[in-house]
Amino acid sequence: MLSGIRRFARNRMALLGALVILCVCFLTVAAPFLYPAGAFSLAGPPLQPPGWRFLLGTDALGRDVAAGVVEGARTSLLIGISGALSAVVLGAVIGGIAGYYRGATDIVLMRITEFFQTIPAFLLAMLLVVILSPSVVSVIIAITAVSWPGIARLVRGEFVALGGREFILASAGLGASGPRIIFRHLLPNCLSAIITVGSLLVATAILLETGLAFLGLGDPNVMSWGLQISAGRVTLRSAWWVCTFPGLAILLTVLSINLIGDGLNEALNPRLRER
Repeated sequence: MLSGIRRFARNRMALLGALVILCVCFLTVAAPFLYPAGAFSLAGPPLQPPGWRFLLGTDALGRDVAAGVVEGARTSLLIGISGALSAVVLGAVIGGIAGYYRGATDIVLMRITEFFQTIPAFLLAMLLVVILSPSVVSVIIAITAVSWPGIARLVRGEFVALGGREFILASAGLGASGPRIIFRHLLPNCLSAIITVGSLLVATAILLETGLAFLGLGDPNVMSWGLQISAGRVTLRSAWWVCTFPGLAILLTVLSINLIGDGLNEALNPRLRER
């Protein structure tokens, strides 16, 4: 564990990404103190450019863009982390069962996985949100539904590769049950790959949530970066700041999470560790 942290710390780009994400997390915690009135409150005249009074300007309704960016960070991280974590858990369970039991169980579960992968992810997410009605919970469910197949195939492949190893055969020979072998021996040995892919999945989930909010399929009662960009697209030529600053927030956050994922891959991947 300590050696993995030291390898991660030697990756300067990963540390930079971690620093940016820490700043974003700090803003999410400090949002109620920085902007107690909330992101939906009318703070001043509409379409005010960035200045001393309004750091990032105001939108067409007179809402503070900075308040929206700060509050949108909380929404994006909440949905991104929750959706990615749910997808990892669901995908790991399905992939683990398919990779361990094989046979008919493997065939059925992998055909279901392939069915979900044949549907364009964004279209499926849109359909689910429309059916469930736009809300934070429905967006998380939609992100989970389109994200778990990749995790399932990854875990299934790892389980198949580990299934013939001596310690697995010895555990089975000693009478260990299937769930015990899966959760005690197999999952811990592929945890590094799951953590790496799961961290990158957070960035994908944030982009999905942003796209859904931009199309008006996000929770209308919750401020998000996609909602800000959607509201500012009409005044893009005359008030560039309304779309630009939420867009930069998305860019920096997603890029930082990808840098962290690359750093985790280098720190936890045993093949790269030997180089």
